[in-house]
Amino acid sequence: MTLSRTEPATGSGKPPVRPAASGGGSRAEERRSRRYRRDARWSPYAFIAPFFLFFAAFGLFPLLYTGWASLHNVSLHDPTHMEWAGLHNFSRLWEDEFFWNALRNTATIGVLSTVPQLAMALGLAHLLNYRLRGSMFFRVVMLTPYATSVAAATLVFALLFGRDYGMINWALGLAGFDHVDWENGTLTSQIAVSSIVIWRWTGYNTLIYLAAMQAVPDDLYESAALDGASRWQQFWHVTIPSLRPTILFTVVVSTIGATQLFGEPLLFGGSQTGGGSHQYQTLGLYLYEQGWFNFHLGRASAIAWTMFLILLVIGLANWLIARRLQRSSSQ
Repeated sequence: MTLSRTEPATGSGKPPVRPAASGGGSRAEERRSRRYRRDARWSPYAFIAPFFLFFAAFGLFPLLYTGWASLHNVSLHDPTHMEWAGLHNFSRLWEDEFFWNALRNTATIGVLSTVPQLAMALGLAHLLNYRLRGSMFFRVVMLTPYATSVAAATLVFALLFGRDYGMINWALGLAGFDHVDWENGTLTSQIAVSSIVIWRWTGYNTLIYLAAMQAVPDDLYESAALDGASRWQQFWHVTIPSLRPTILFTVVVSTIGATQLFGEPLLFGGSQTGGGSHQYQTLGLYLYEQGWFNFHLGRASAIAWTMFLILLVIGLANWLIARRLQRSSSQ
């Protein structure tokens, strides 16, 4: 009897021999491996690509465009028509008394808001660093002003500092003092604007200092206590030196914020001129006035780039000071 081609031979005791597997499986595995390597290599770039796209559209392009516009005479009525002016818009700022007035006001408000703000934040963080009942509640309270709208906070403070019916003047009247015209005075208006900044940002800096204080090793406080140091001496000789990089960071960030101050002085008096005699007009307000009320986009761009250069100088000073502090701590 003959065997068919489809029936295996019997009696040999061996399984039928199957043809060797083709190379298709290995090629598929290689393709999957290549896809995995490409995914592992390029996926991080895809994840961060949206940030760079938005930064290029809303950060880099406006920066380059204002830099180009600062070298031209440009009107808001016809922004596509530019006349080359070179550095005239920048040189004009040196002779502009309103620019120097805005720069002085920015520096004054910056000092009036930064120094008390950081001092209060440091003290509050020191209190919260101890084990208090309801410490989480106090931390949330500290952050509440930061989450409040600038417009809402400024309008409330404008009512508080009102000349005729403000609560501040009412309290001064109870204490036997005359009413103060907060908005029309130079120093008084700057104090009022600074108080808004202090109220909004003190809690934010408090939490930054608190996080830095909790990172200080307890061994340092124990060693200082064994040496007979009081709580105040521990704060001054242990806490403050440990917080020097953090303090430097908050000083720089607060200075940058003061340089860009815009919403508080604008809404406090409701005028882009910063008062009748420009007594609290900041650089941000002056830029706004030149660009959107006087329609001089070239001058406004020059002011913006001047502010940018000022911030670069502040950043460079921060880097130099941080580098010196690092060297002194390593020694």
